[in-house]
Amino acid sequence: MAFSERIRFGAMISNYEETTNVRLTAVNPTQEAATCPGIIERIQQGNKDPTSFVSPGSVLIPQSLAAGMKLKVGSEVVLIATNKDGSINGLTMTVAGISENVMGPQGKDAYINIEDAKTILRMETPEISEIAIKVKDFAKVDSIMAGVKAELAKLGTGPNGKPMLEFHTWSDLSPFSSIANMITLLLVMTRFILLFIVLVSVMNVMTMSVYERIGEIGTISAIGTIPSRIGALFLTEGLAMGLISSLVGALVGIVTLVIIGIFKMPIKFGNGGTFLITPQIPYGEVVLSIAVVLIISLVATVGPAIKAARMEVVDALRHV
Repeated sequence: MAFSERIRFGAMISNYEETTNVRLTAVNPTQEAATCPGIIERIQQGNKDPTSFVSPGSVLIPQSLAAGMKLKVGSEVVLIATNKDGSINGLTMTVAGISENVMGPQGKDAYINIEDAKTILRMETPEISEIAIKVKDFAKVDSIMAGVKAELAKLGTGPNGKPMLEFHTWSDLSPFSSIANMITLLLVMTRFILLFIVLVSVMNVMTMSVYERIGEIGTISAIGTIPSRIGALFLTEGLAMGLISSLVGALVGIVTLVIIGIFKMPIKFGNGGTFLITPQIPYGEVVLSIAVVLIISLVATVGPAIKAARMEVVDALRHV
């Protein structure tokens, strides 16, 4: 487990020709790199040393800000901020690096050293606004969150009746998480559509199978085959169709995921950076999907099977 203390505040950044707003995150570079190692990977130009990517007197700016203000590594800028007492203070900084837009194409999130934040905000001791915590086992996030919330509740509430400190998981704060939730909802809808297609397809195939074999049904009925046996034949055919198709589909899906996992397909997420797709094979969902397809196939075959079982022998033999 690792943690990083941060001071977040808004400021203005100037290159002596133009000025714009920026969101600053003041960090201890060693702690931040240990907690969020991805930040080093997102640095496109400049200092990538995990222990000093934002040393005192330097600032790490996003790509959109660098392009808009025509800044490059080594450029001099001025940061202007207001402290809690309303005093305005400025600090001359050097651009130490340029990173991908962490918060999306319009992101204006820059990083500075926590010592510089103390200077520009006139703090004798750093007043930490948030602490980022990294856990080793992602599956334990919820249990850890419950434990931390229980400890924070012991601090009581503030004057406004709200907790003194708040605790949020990455999914509560990350815009990418919202997109992931939308994709999950879209996948659920797609699954329902696919199940409906399977139902209609199997029912159509089995209905045509009954109509095409009316003469055969009449013949086997005439030689003494009982109706339940005829219905069972069609049910078996429908189940076999669903089983074979689901197994083939599962095999194709697993092979596709394995290939993607081997080559780690890169996906460009707007201007916010490149992500490598490294999928895992959800064997539980594979088994569940096969079971659902079999159930759907069985339900779709029941109607045609009953129709075949109830067919009159004389009418079936006269059918051309």
